[in-house]
Amino acid sequence: MFTTDNVFLFIPNLIGYIRVVFGIAALYVMPSQPTIAATLYLLSGILDAFDGHAARYFNQSSQFGAMLDMLTDRCMTMALLVNLATFYPSWVFAFQLSMVTDISCHWIHIHTSLLLGKRSHKCISPSENTFLRFYYTSRTFLFTMCAGNELFYAMLYLLYFTEGPLVLGTGLFRILVIVCMPIAIFKSLLAVLQGYIAWKNLGMEKMLFRSDKELRDNFKIHDLIEAISRATTSATIVYTNGDQLLSGIAQQFKEHTPQIMPEGG
Repeated sequence: MFTTDNVFLFIPNLIGYIRVVFGIAALYVMPSQPTIAATLYLLSGILDAFDGHAARYFNQSSQFGAMLDMLTDRCMTMALLVNLATFYPSWVFAFQLSMVTDISCHWIHIHTSLLLGKRSHKCISPSENTFLRFYYTSRTFLFTMCAGNELFYAMLYLLYFTEGPLVLGTGLFRILVIVCMPIAIFKSLLAVLQGYIAWKNLGMEKMLFRSDKELRDNFKIHDLIEAISRATTSATIVYTNGDQLLSGIAQQFKEHTPQIMPEGG
């Protein structure tokens, strides 16, 4: 079995690099060569499933690979939507809304997951939203949502140039657009749910941080009072002269204070 400690040479990441190359090539020919562009775009999407299997098989999952996959998916979809906006100007607002929702909700979800100390944005605890947990734990459902969403936009792109081969008197590309449209809409709603939960968790994390900070500050004040009390008692026993008493308190306070001061001064 192929093994390496270099995360940049992990097999799933090598597949990820190929996805990036296919994606850039698809974007380059997208305005004028629909067949080649759609083929490269869909190949990049299909490889997304293969790199996941490779990561599990070779035990080469990494934060680098997860982020590479996420950015490749988001950027490719966004670039295709930009192209679709030029093809279907009456639907520009819908495409813009789709881009904004997709980018913002995925970003805040990943950011919040990292802040909460999760290893992956796909780690949804049982106490969180049940449906979102099912979305990330059911590989079949996740694949259906992602594949249907990408297929919808890809077929919408091809439909601008041609109806495709006829099936019962209707173009294949049009049929696929109609079939995949509910999946694309549903996936956008899932992204909104994902973003809502992430913002909620982020707010709760801030509240917990403030409560924890107040608790730690209270302990520091309590420890400070005890330190002064111990220093005063000790100094009173040892010293009888007033000047020596103050000197003793200062020395005792100096010894205790560094232990209760916050890091960084």
